[in-house]
Parts: sequence; structure tokens; C-alpha cells
Amino acid sequence: MYAVVEAGGKQYRVSEGERIRVEKCSGEIGGTVTLDKVVLLGRDDGAVIGAPYVEGASVVTKVIAHDKEDKVIVFKYRRKKNYRRFRGHRQQYTELSVESIVS
Repeated sequence: MYAVVEAGGKQYRVSEGERIRVEKCSGEIGGTVTLDKVVLLGRDDGAVIGAPYVEGASVVTKVIAHDKEDKVIVFKYRRKKNYRRFRGHRQQYTELSVESIVS
């Protein structure tokens, strides 16, 4: 069984036992977070598609860590104009482990 969930404006395909990285969400390390915006449920007998979400379905996850991604470097340069701009960005994320899919 698998599910497609929406978290942080993005959609993720998950199944039990997987680890996913989502945009930073609230929750203690070791605590549970319930993702209730399930867009699709995949079962052995077929898929259930929500409009926009599947009613009564949720994904229970456990918070593994809060961290930052690798640095993304943005460098702007215009030749012959003495124009250089250097900027870096590190996006924060939460790593989740999928415990169960409730349908």
C-alpha cells in the first residue's frame, strides 16, 4: 500500500517504513506528526483518488530530525560592469519516517 500526501506545498509518494524530507514542520524529535492531506491511496485492488483529498485517510509519521539542506549558491555577474553579487541559501527541512497509512 502506498499514498501520495501533500506537505509544505509539495506532494510525496510514501509507503510504510520509508523516510522522507519535507519542509520544516512543527513537532518534537521522536514525536509523531499526522499528515491528513492524502491525495491518493494505492491499494492492491486499485487506487482511490481524492477530490481534492481522500476522506478519512491519513499518514502517521515519526519525526527523525530537523536540519538544513546543503548550501545553494546564487552568483550574479555582469562582465565589464564591476557587478558581482554572491548569496547563499540553506533550506530547513524535517526528516520523517512513515509509521503507518490509515485508510
